Amino acid sequence: MDELQDVLKQHAMIMKATTALFYGILVSIAMNFFWEPGHIYSSGITGLAQLIGTLTKNCPVHLSTALMLFVLNIPLFVLGWRQIGHRFTLFTILAVFFSSVMIKAINPVPLTKDPIICAIFGATINGFGTGLALKNGISTGGLDILGLTIRKHTGKSIGTINLIFNFFIILAAGEVFGWPYAFYSALSIFINARVMDMVYTKQQKMQVMIVTTKPKSVIDCIQNRMRRGITIVHGAEGAYKHDEKTILLTVISRYEQPELRRAMIESDPAAFVSIADNVHIMGRFYEPEP
Repeated sequence: MDELQDVLKQHAMIMKATTALFYGILVSIAMNFFWEPGHIYSSGITGLAQLIGTLTKNCPVHLSTALMLFVLNIPLFVLGWRQIGHRFTLFTILAVFFSSVMIKAINPVPLTKDPIICAIFGATINGFGTGLALKNGISTGGLDILGLTIRKHTGKSIGTINLIFNFFIILAAGEVFGWPYAFYSALSIFINARVMDMVYTKQQKMQVMIVTTKPKSVIDCIQNRMRRGITIVHGAEGAYKHDEKTILLTVISRYEQPELRRAMIESDPAAFVSIADNVHIMGRFYEPEP
């Protein structure tokens, strides 16, 4: 059993390292093939690295985007190491390192300079890579680490910080390249976030209502598969046959939906299950440690 667990851990580490490399390739394609030729800025630390690279292009010392992407993340690596976890931070460092190396190594190929096309395709490619990395349990650095740290200690997100930071990036795009490019960059940031959300389903919450005649079996099966609290409503009655039923209420992430389906098939295939998408919650919602 111990040998099997060791093999599974090694396999998981290899998968995370491969995902970090794949993310690095995707972000370099987005940067070199679309964002840079189209004068589009990304969001967060990547956008700040681009801005520094642009402003120092004609200076005696040019601080490239690839270099600044890694340098600006160093304080966040320290924060992640102290506050989140060593393994998580190591894979984050690996993802950012691969990104910096690939941006430098892969020669830019300006397929088009149309800013709308560059904004859409660059954001789609990067959003897919970021979502895939998060889905496989690794961070891409930047504000992700700050967000995870704040959420760990307060249960709150850093939506306001993200908004202010990205607003600064958009203003910089307007000042450097002209105001139409500020709007193109805003479009790219929006598409990037939407694609990332589509791929990274762990942050999408779903409310589940289960009507069952086997509440104990269902509760045991769900809680063996997922760490989720369940509210029990006794005394429900079916309107057709007037048989006694129990209503179970819980909230899961979209990522856990396959596990819920398997749990229901195992415990009570005849149960009625209703799922509401994208619910908003108040209070604590358990999320596994990165």
